[in-house]
Amino acid sequence: MRGHKQDRILRALLTEDKILSKNELSKKAECSRQWIILFLRKLEKQGLIKNTKILNKTKLLNYWLNIYKKPKKYREYMIRNPIKLLNKTKLDYAVTTYYAENFLQKYLFPSRLDFYIKEEDLEIWHKLLTEKGALYGKGNVRIIITDHHVMYKKRKIKKLTIVNLPQLIIDLYKEGGPAEEAAEMLIKKLKENVS
Repeated sequence: MRGHKQDRILRALLTEDKILSKNELSKKAECSRQWIILFLRKLEKQGLIKNTKILNKTKLLNYWLNIYKKPKKYREYMIRNPIKLLNKTKLDYAVTTYYAENFLQKYLFPSRLDFYIKEEDLEIWHKLLTEKGALYGKGNVRIIITDHHVMYKKRKIKKLTIVNLPQLIIDLYKEGGPAEEAAEMLIKKLKENVS
């Protein structure tokens, strides 16, 4: 859980447009105020923040990238038209990596649709996908099961729900290869506070 708490704090800091108080950060990151204070001290010692003000977004993002653990729990499917299926569902999700990047800046070919779901929804998603003709196993769709906070400040773009910009950048970096180049391009948007 410790890693999730750090991720939550960094996600909230990097996603919010305004400087948060420690209490606001505690609520948004779903962590105790004590945990917030301890972690902020650590970030302050490294010169990344002052109180809760970010001194350099790129350096803070790089710090997060260094401590972030890519989720290991996922399932893969082969689906003929995955976007159509997502547009019709009422279930909670947030798209990341190739499709999310393609919707924002159209640099990467959307070769695989990755999206986060809540762990408690896993069996509902599995049943929905297999009933709609998806084949279970290696394929063009990957559902990622991790801490629900990864969907913090998700947004809807062209009927598709996408993760927040800092989370997308981290996910693209963790993919490696051309996705890293796309992440570098998105960092410019993060610096401009465009999300």
